[in-house]
Amino acid sequence: MKKYTMADIAREAGVAKSTVSRYFNGGYLHEDTREKLRKIIEKTNYEPSVAAQNLKLKNTHTIGIVAPTLLSTVTGRQLTAMDKTLRANGYSTIIMNTDHDPNREIAAIEYLRSMRTDGIILIATNISEEHQRLQKSSPVPFLVMGQRFNEGTSVIYDDYEAGYEIGSYIRSKGHKNILYVGVSEFDDAVGRIRKQGVLDGLQSEQTNLTSLMMEETTFSYQETRDLIQDVLGVIEPTPSVIICATDMMALAAHKEVIEKGFKIPEDISIVGFGGYEISELVSPSICSIRFNNEEAGAICAKTIISMIQNEPVAAVQIIGHRFIQGGSVFDLNPSEKSIEDVAENKNGHDSAARDINQVSENSSEIKYDEIEEK
Repeated sequence: MKKYTMADIAREAGVAKSTVSRYFNGGYLHEDTREKLRKIIEKTNYEPSVAAQNLKLKNTHTIGIVAPTLLSTVTGRQLTAMDKTLRANGYSTIIMNTDHDPNREIAAIEYLRSMRTDGIILIATNISEEHQRLQKSSPVPFLVMGQRFNEGTSVIYDDYEAGYEIGSYIRSKGHKNILYVGVSEFDDAVGRIRKQGVLDGLQSEQTNLTSLMMEETTFSYQETRDLIQDVLGVIEPTPSVIICATDMMALAAHKEVIEKGFKIPEDISIVGFGGYEISELVSPSICSIRFNNEEAGAICAKTIISMIQNEPVAAVQIIGHRFIQGGSVFDLNPSEKSIEDVAENKNGHDSAARDINQVSENSSEIKYDEIEEK
């Protein structure tokens, strides 16, 4: 079946290509000409090239979003909030999944630029020199979610504070034999900053850890299970708590610990980050940090719109979080302070929230309060 072009449509209608272009772009045409074109287009099922149309338009009202995965609970929450907020403001979205492949990520950014999107949001796992090059040469606003982007604009989670809060809580419960399961420092936010927060929270002049073992895996549920299975068979002493960098990893640890015949939390406690709904359905429910993913997605959408409209935005906006105590941590020292006491004595780590539009002339950073308990 012949694939019609704009030139074919123009030839059949007896008009110039520019007239057909005006038809698709909503330009002025005589009513009889418009009706003639409509009938031909309907008969031929002709669809104009979006890319070609975008080349003609100054604004496409389209935002490109590059995501590392479509399977993650966190990413799903972010994308849903971004899309909802952007659509409410008259923008459509093009979402591209890279499956954690850095090369596909760069290719996706370049593709979205060629599509003349009005802005690009990158949900990042790493900021490389190539990302910096693309940002500097980008003709459209470029926003990074999830990693601090010193050369541009970013929306991030307070990974250090979240890690510190978990570390302090575990220390307050008297745990001294720790297994930390994290990811590569290639992911700066989760692999390095979150881990450092946990380690700093665990340490104090009054607490001497008997054992602190660090293991690295991926975000994969199965690969984390395999790691836990291998480690629990050889590690001495058996850890009293396993702190995992994500809830998915904590769920893997939860499953493997149970299958090994240990009781949670009496034998081994489990901790995660993410606050997934499924983490509250397992028994016992998992102690975790719930990041406000929906707020993060909405703020990303509002920020990219402000950038498109040349309005001032903070270079860094930090999203709050909420502690979920769950039932997966055993108190080895009941006389120690509770998590509420620890939270009140974090030496001023928290800062007041400000509205996204309240950008101080003397500050390029906004930090949002922890979200309310629901």
